[in-house]
Amino acid sequence: MKKQWNLAFLLFCMLCMSLPNLGFAQQSQITGKVTDTDSGEGIPGASVLVKGTTRGAITDLDGNFTISAAAAEILVFSFIGYVTIEQPVANRSVINVGLAVSVQALNEVIVVGYGTQERKEITSAVTSVKAENFNQGTVNDPRQLLQGKVAGLNIARPGGNPNGGFSMRLRGISSFGENAEPLVVIDGVIGGSLSTVDPNDIESMDVLKDGSAAAIYGTRGSAGVILVTTKTGKTGRTVVEFNSSAAVENVARTISVMNADEYKQIPNSRDLGGNTDWMDEVTNTGLSFINNLSLGGGSASTNYRISINSRNVNGVGINSGFDQMNARINLTQKALKDKAIFTVNLSNTSIDRQLGNENSFRYAIISNPTVPVRDPNPQSPNFGGYYERDIFDWFNPVSIAEQNIADGRDSRLLASIHGEYNFTSKFRGAVFYASQRETDWRGSYSPKTAKFGGGFGRNGLATIRNDVRLNDLFETTLNYDATAGRVGMAFLAGYSFQEFFNQGNYTQAGNFLTDAFTYNNIGAALDFANGLSTVSSYANSNRLVAFFGRANFNFEDTYLLSVSARYEGSSRFGENNKWGLFPAISAGVNIANLIDMTGVSAMKFRASYGRTGTQPGQSYLSLLRFGRQGNFFYNGQFVPSFGPVSNANPDLAWETKDEYNVGLDFVILNNKLDGAIDYYTRVTTGMILPINVPVPPNLFPTTQLNIGELQNSGLEVMLNYRAIQKSNFRWSTGVNFSTLRTNLRSLSAGDLSFGEVNYRSNFGSPGQNLTQLIRIQENGPLGQIWGPIQQGVSETGAPIMQVLNGTAKDANGNPVYCNCNDDRTQLGTAYPTFNFGINNTFNYKNWDLNFFFRGSIGHFLINSYRGFYENTESTTVQNWNIVNTKYFDPKITKAEYNSTHVEKADFVVLDNATLGYNFNLGPGKAIGRIRTFISIQNPFMFTGYTGVDPEVRYGDSESGNDPLAPGIERRATYFTTTITTLGLNLSF
Repeated sequence: MKKQWNLAFLLFCMLCMSLPNLGFAQQSQITGKVTDTDSGEGIPGASVLVKGTTRGAITDLDGNFTISAAAAEILVFSFIGYVTIEQPVANRSVINVGLAVSVQALNEVIVVGYGTQERKEITSAVTSVKAENFNQGTVNDPRQLLQGKVAGLNIARPGGNPNGGFSMRLRGISSFGENAEPLVVIDGVIGGSLSTVDPNDIESMDVLKDGSAAAIYGTRGSAGVILVTTKTGKTGRTVVEFNSSAAVENVARTISVMNADEYKQIPNSRDLGGNTDWMDEVTNTGLSFINNLSLGGGSASTNYRISINSRNVNGVGINSGFDQMNARINLTQKALKDKAIFTVNLSNTSIDRQLGNENSFRYAIISNPTVPVRDPNPQSPNFGGYYERDIFDWFNPVSIAEQNIADGRDSRLLASIHGEYNFTSKFRGAVFYASQRETDWRGSYSPKTAKFGGGFGRNGLATIRNDVRLNDLFETTLNYDATAGRVGMAFLAGYSFQEFFNQGNYTQAGNFLTDAFTYNNIGAALDFANGLSTVSSYANSNRLVAFFGRANFNFEDTYLLSVSARYEGSSRFGENNKWGLFPAISAGVNIANLIDMTGVSAMKFRASYGRTGTQPGQSYLSLLRFGRQGNFFYNGQFVPSFGPVSNANPDLAWETKDEYNVGLDFVILNNKLDGAIDYYTRVTTGMILPINVPVPPNLFPTTQLNIGELQNSGLEVMLNYRAIQKSNFRWSTGVNFSTLRTNLRSLSAGDLSFGEVNYRSNFGSPGQNLTQLIRIQENGPLGQIWGPIQQGVSETGAPIMQVLNGTAKDANGNPVYCNCNDDRTQLGTAYPTFNFGINNTFNYKNWDLNFFFRGSIGHFLINSYRGFYENTESTTVQNWNIVNTKYFDPKITKAEYNSTHVEKADFVVLDNATLGYNFNLGPGKAIGRIRTFISIQNPFMFTGYTGVDPEVRYGDSESGNDPLAPGIERRATYFTTTITTLGLNLSF
C-alpha cells in the first residue's frame, strides 16, 4: 500500500508541475453579477470561466464575481440546473448576465443501446442517473451509486462484508438461471465487468428497464440493461482533480444474545469461568482510505482524461478487507478534417483481498459467554492456545478469524477502440473492438492447530483456485439521419460478434510438515504422494453472433415512433434452435404540443412492446457430456471412470420475455416538477430448468428443458421537485417508488413438468436438515416461505403446531400435527411489494446538505438464528448461548422451526447523509475549487426485524444463491456497519 501512495503522490506532483502559467498579458479586471432570469436574484456558486483556459471564478453569496480577462476572450457562465451561456468580453469592464432554468428533463442526453437520444424523443422506459445524483460517502462498488435511485431497480447486499457482492434485480426476477441480473454495458462493451470501473470515473448510468429499450441486446436483455458511461476530458479546458477521503466503520446491527450474567440464570447452563463478549472479540474498527487523481482536457481535435484510484479498505471483521488500484485512460482523437473520430478506453484494476470468514460471526452469536477466548491451561497447545470444546457444531470464533488464512487477488483489464467515419453530415459508419480479461485467484490455508477449516484433521490443509475469463467483442454499425418534410428519421444497422473463453483449476491438499508452507508451497503436502489430494481443471467457450437494426421517426417533436430488431445466434443453444429474433416497437406523443396546458412544459405519453431473451448460463448444456465418475480398481491400481453428466437436447432454446409498458413523462409547475410514471407487464416463457427424466431411455436422470411461464407486473413512479430556488437557499427533493407482483403461471410444457409444487432449501444442522423452507407453486407468487404455524407450547417445552390439512391422528383418534407439508402453509413472501427512495438536497450559501432514505415494504425473512438458538435446549444439550430477542419465551426448550421465526422485514434506512462546504476562492488562484465534506452511511434504521439485516435476500447463500429460494437469513451473516467519512475535493 505504501508503494501505491508514493505512486499517487508522484503523479500528483507531475500533474501540478504541468499546469500552465497563470499569468496573462493584456488582461483587465471584469466584474459583474449572475442572476436567475425568473426571480432576478443573484446565484451564488455559479461558475465563470475564460473559455479555453483554466482561469475561472465563482460567484459570491449575492451572485457577484470578479475575473481577469482580455478583450478578445469569451466568458462561459454555468450553474447546475441552468442553461450555460457565453459572453464575449470585448471592451466591457462590467458584464451582468441572467441564467435561465434548464428544462433538464427535456434536453438532457440519454444513452440508449448503440447511441444517444434527447429525453424528449425517448419512447421507452429509460432512467438516467448522472454523477451529481449518485449516492455519496464511501462507495467502493459502482452498484452502490444506483442503490435506491431508480424505481424498479433493487440493489441489495445483506451485511457489511467489504468483499461481498451486491445483488441487482430489475422489475423482479426474470430468470431462474444464472442471468438474473441486468446486462452491464461499459462504454459500449457488452458484458463489461463493473470491477473494471472505479466509481469516481463514472459520468452517468442509464438503465434500460422495459423490453423495447433492451431488445436491441437480444438474448441477454431480459433482466434489463445498465449502460455505464465513463468521464472524458472537456474541450478547451485542462482540469486536475484530486479527491481524498478517510472513513471509520463500526458495527451497526447484530442480533441480541445473552451476556454472561444473564446466561448463568438459565437452568442447566454451564459456567466455564469466562466473561466474553464474542461479538466484540471478532470485530474491530474498520478504517478506509480512498484517493483519486485525474487529469482531463482537450483541444478542438483531441480530448483526454487520465485517472488513478487507490482504495485501502479494512472491514469490521478480523482479517477482512482489500487493497485496490485502478488506472484509466480515455482518449478521443479527430482526424481527416474531423471526419474520422477515434476513441480509446483502457482500464486496469488490481485487487488484493483478505476474505476473512463470516463463520466467525455465526459462532460469535451462539458461543457460551462464559467460555474464555484463550485456553487457560498452558499445557494444552493443541489448538494454538485458543479454547476449544469437544461439542457438536461449535468452534472458537476468534480462532476461525485469526488462524485461518483466506486471501484473494483479482485482476481486471478492459481495452476498447472505436473508430467512426462521417461520410457525409447524415451518413456515418463505425467499427468497435473490445477485449476484457478477468482473473481471480484464491488461496486459503487452515493450520494444524485450527479446529475449524479442516487443518486440525488434515495436519494442515491448503487450497488454491484460479479462474480466467476472456471476452472479445467486435461490432460494426452504420447510421443514417434523414428528413422527409416534417418527419425526422434516424436509422441504425449493425453486426456483432462476441466470443467468450473461460478456464481454471483447483488444487486442495493437506498433511504438511510445518504450517510455515501455507498455500504458497502446496507441493509440500504429503497428500500428493498418498493419493489424497484433489486436483481439477476446466475450460469452456461460447460465441454470440447478431445482426441488429433500429429506425426512429419524429414528427415535429410531437409524434414519435421507434422500431428495432436483433437477430442473434448463440453456440449455447441446441442444434435446432441456434437463432432467435427479438423485435421491439414503441411510440409516443408529446401531449403538451397538442394541448395548451397552464404550467405544463412537457407531457409525453408512450407505449411499448419488446421481446428479449436469456441464453443458458453454461456452455454445452444441450450436448451429451461425460465427466469424472469416481474410480474403479483394475490390474492392481485405481483407474478413473467416466459417465454421463448431461443428456443431449438439440431443441434447447433461449428463455423469452415479452414485455408491455405504458408510461407518462412530464415537466409541470413551471419547470419545478418533473417525473415519469410507468406500468408494465412482462411474461417470461421457456425458462431453462433441469427436469427429471426416466433412465433409460435417457443416460442421465435430468435434462435441461425450456419449460414454464412467469408473469411480473408493477407500477413505477419517479418525481423530482425543485421546491425552493432562492439566491441564498435552494431545496430540491426527489422520490421514487415501485410495486411488484409475481405469478408463477406454469412449470409445465406438454407432458413434462418441473412439478406443480416443489420445495427448496432445508433449514440445516443441527437437527433440522429435513425441514424445507421455500415452496414453488404453479399459479402462486414467487418466494413463498413455507412452514408450520405454532399455536402454543407443550408441558415438555416443545412448540405445539397447528393442525391444518393433515390426516394424522393420535391413539384416541384426535387430529395431531403430521409433521408433513399437509400441515404447513405459506407464512409470508420473500419479495417486497413496495420499494422506495427519498432524496433531499439543500444549498445554503457555501453549505450543501444531502440525505437519502431507502426502504422496502412487504417482504418476510426466516430468522435462522432464532429458529436454532432462541430456546433453552441450547444450554441443556450443547451449552450454546441463547438468542434473546423480544420474542424469547423461556418456556420453549426445543428448537423447531415454525411461524414465529418468520418475521416481517420492512425497513427504512438513512442510506447516507452528507454535509459539505465550498470555500470562497478569489480570481486567479491556482486552485479552482476546494470542498470538504463529512458523510455518514447507515447511521440508523427503522425496522421491527430482530435479525442482523432486514435487507431482501434474493437467493439462498447456502444453495449457491438459488433464485428459487429467497427470503432466508442464514447464520453466517456479516454484521451491518455504519461508515463515517471525512473527505476533500480539489480542482485545479
